[in-house]
Amino acid sequence: MGFKPNGQSTKRRTLLNLRRPFLNHNGVNSLNFSPETGKLVLTTGDGGSGYDPFNLSQNNIEICGKIIEIDVTKNTSVNNPPVVTRFDELPISIQETLTVMAKGVRNIPGISFQRFHNQYIKYVGNVGQDLVESIFSFVNYRPIPVTQLVQSYLKSQPEKEKFINLGWRGWEGDFPTSLIAECSNSSTLNDITTAYYNEAVKTSTQRLLPLVCYFHKDSRPDKLSGSALTGVQPYMGNRIPDLTGSVVFTDFAQNEESKPPVRGVLAYTRPTRSCKLNDFSIIETDYNFGSESSYYVCLCTNMNQTRLYLGVYGSFKVTDLNKGTIFEILP
Repeated sequence: MGFKPNGQSTKRRTLLNLRRPFLNHNGVNSLNFSPETGKLVLTTGDGGSGYDPFNLSQNNIEICGKIIEIDVTKNTSVNNPPVVTRFDELPISIQETLTVMAKGVRNIPGISFQRFHNQYIKYVGNVGQDLVESIFSFVNYRPIPVTQLVQSYLKSQPEKEKFINLGWRGWEGDFPTSLIAECSNSSTLNDITTAYYNEAVKTSTQRLLPLVCYFHKDSRPDKLSGSALTGVQPYMGNRIPDLTGSVVFTDFAQNEESKPPVRGVLAYTRPTRSCKLNDFSIIETDYNFGSESSYYVCLCTNMNQTRLYLGVYGSFKVTDLNKGTIFEILP
């Protein structure tokens, strides 16, 4: 899309028109260009509702619940693409611009890239349903062209598993996805039941294990009880020595049991070569927000990842005016 100096658009090219299967969130989450491939990376949530009722995130032919690369250098010559939910509903010329990096996505706040020698480490967060927020990392992946996925579907030949798979809906982070209800025998306990046992078993050997997880309820004093992961960024600067080489992340707000005013949370983890879940630590901040709420809505860095910037919103209602502020995180 181009713009005149007065802000009016002069032209545009529509790459995709996607229909959400449900009216709530978990639609298109983020857009950014990959420094590795030069392609536009689109992350899509599972479509909404709750617990991904149609298992769209694991269905290879569905656009929901995926990380997709778009080759924007290819001109599709389709001025007004159809509004779709599935890859096979797209014109061939648009299919040819798309590859799929990963599936098993519930709701991603974005993807970040960290250069490591001649490769890039990718970090993605997956927002949880009821229990767990998770961060994943990977280096190598085998993107599959959408044309190949569609052909496999039309021939009823399941595509051999090559995707990076974050595990949803069978897994919420490092735990089988669970349904939570009040325990009939005790008002202080919850009854937790595995929601999709067969899917959890099926994807247990296919899924990517999380780098780190944290919980919506955690009684440990040095941990956080979060509500939704909103940003993941590697930090390679030296202005904050304690964070150099770590992965910093933000949570929207402490959970509903926290005392007002609402506060978001900053934390970090240090990647290791171990296959075990990483531990994490909270980053204490001394900025005085006063009696105002402070929802941490996004986290970003400069190009060489030596500075960290935090987006904070003062109200839960995005329609409220003059409530947003961008901070730089300083030692």
